[in-house]
Amino acid sequence: MSLTRFGPWLALALLLGLLVAAPGPGFSGEASQAVYSQGLQAMQEGNPALALEKFTEALKADPEWVEAYINRGAAHRRLGKLEEALADFDQALKLAPEAAEAYYNRAIVWSQLGQFQKAVEDYTQALKFSPGDWQIFYNRGNAYLDMGKPRDALPDYAKALELQPNSPEILHNRGVAYLLAGNPGQALEDFRKALALNPQFARAYFNQGRALEGLNRKAEAAQAYRKFLETGDPGADQALMEQALQHLKEMEGK
Repeated sequence: MSLTRFGPWLALALLLGLLVAAPGPGFSGEASQAVYSQGLQAMQEGNPALALEKFTEALKADPEWVEAYINRGAAHRRLGKLEEALADFDQALKLAPEAAEAYYNRAIVWSQLGQFQKAVEDYTQALKFSPGDWQIFYNRGNAYLDMGKPRDALPDYAKALELQPNSPEILHNRGVAYLLAGNPGQALEDFRKALALNPQFARAYFNQGRALEGLNRKAEAAQAYRKFLETGDPGADQALMEQALQHLKEMEGK
């Protein structure tokens, strides 16, 4: 069964949400503060290369600036420099072992490297210091799903929804977890709720079709696949569109 979901690094709000704006504890220079702020602005404007330059300059002024290491690590990550990102998050945690943002961002890198168990461990550490952050629960659920443990993902998605109840992305991913856990009926309900919040959520239509197939409701499944073909992105969703067409052919006996 081929299913799709939104991974943690595909939603920009998640990646930018744990940047750290505050100056370091020993920080006093106005010029360095200005440089650090320029780095934050560059990240928010989608220019991680410039941000990397600014955070590096700030760290020359204060080599123990925890927030600058975290944000430089985020810039490295967005540039695809994952080993460098890990080094920055490691250094931040040496200086501040309770820095939830460093655990969170390092976990994203572990997921990008396919090290999902390490990602889960870092998200769990982040939750010790930031227990009310829905993004951490959501991303840990995604890591469990990537590990092939949908049942372990379900409690995290439930907690994320408790904290962020109107998120179609969380509902969609929980629906995928239910589907992989063998509960297409509950999955269908989550896809329905996700689409009520965002009727243009194309991939929810695709997975809705899979859930309906699992319930042997083939006519409705065909309708969901057709809706997906209408709303999907021919670039990003090309492979799924081909799968949807194949399912339609099989259901129509062609």
